[in-house]
Amino acid sequence: HRDIVIFRMEDVEMQLPVLIGDYTDFYSSREHATNVGKMFRDPENALLPNWLHIPVGYHGRSSTIIPSGIPVHRPMGQTLPNGETTPVFGPSRLVDFELETAFITTDCNIMGENVPISEVEDFIFGMVLLNDWSARDIQKWEYVPLGPFLGKNFASSASPWLVHLEALEEFRVNGPEQDPAPLEYLRQSGANNFDIQLEVWLNNNLISKSNMKYLYWSIKQQLAHHTINGCNMQIGDICASGTISGPDPKSFGSMLELSWKGTKPIILNDGSSRTFLQNGDRVEMKAYAQSKDYRIGFGSCYGEILEE
Repeated sequence: HRDIVIFRMEDVEMQLPVLIGDYTDFYSSREHATNVGKMFRDPENALLPNWLHIPVGYHGRSSTIIPSGIPVHRPMGQTLPNGETTPVFGPSRLVDFELETAFITTDCNIMGENVPISEVEDFIFGMVLLNDWSARDIQKWEYVPLGPFLGKNFASSASPWLVHLEALEEFRVNGPEQDPAPLEYLRQSGANNFDIQLEVWLNNNLISKSNMKYLYWSIKQQLAHHTINGCNMQIGDICASGTISGPDPKSFGSMLELSWKGTKPIILNDGSSRTFLQNGDRVEMKAYAQSKDYRIGFGSCYGEILEE
């Protein structure tokens, strides 16, 4: 005789799908990069000169990648308030989400050897949904000259389901036309993007609908570029896409864009408004690929902002 134990889904605690090694965050959405450039630089020259030639990225902090459902404390740090010349210390007032996907590697190359773009998918096990939480005011003060640091490394939430690339074969689509043509090691042919519907819900309000197909730089190009200098990838490394925004304002993938740097508040169903995230706000991201006969889901990726 054996006791039968039945678990309900609501009783199951989801964990990260793999033990994550290194973490790289790319900046692969042209729409997102253009929006940020318009807000913070010359609108007529929104993209920096290198953006159309390389998949821009930076190395993040893997120790703070957490499973969906774990709450996130409002980060502390230095900021430079508008009109001030001396920084202050305190909680970030501009906490944001970033709607991203990420791929996880399944093999490793030898240090000093690159992975050709024709072979990179052999090194990718599957994909997850990622919310790369951001503190915009901390980031703005710190990022020159070396890029993101405390404004980005306090938390990133990952969905618990790792979807294998083979499961997404039917959903391959062509990516945006790349002009100028990339250098030879980044050139690809065929359908290298994926038609994956992306949604962001803030306190049960649908505030953004985007799609992974909008990415300018594909996951193949991201990994080929990552290893072109001989950097060796390891099993369980995670590489995120960067914020995925679409061409329509309703498809923007961050509060920074949706509220246009705080100048256009988002009105929620209860009548309240948001420019950035408040304590107690719950952000949930969803992703799925839909065919005529079936749907492949990535599970929910959610988290709540706690007080500092």
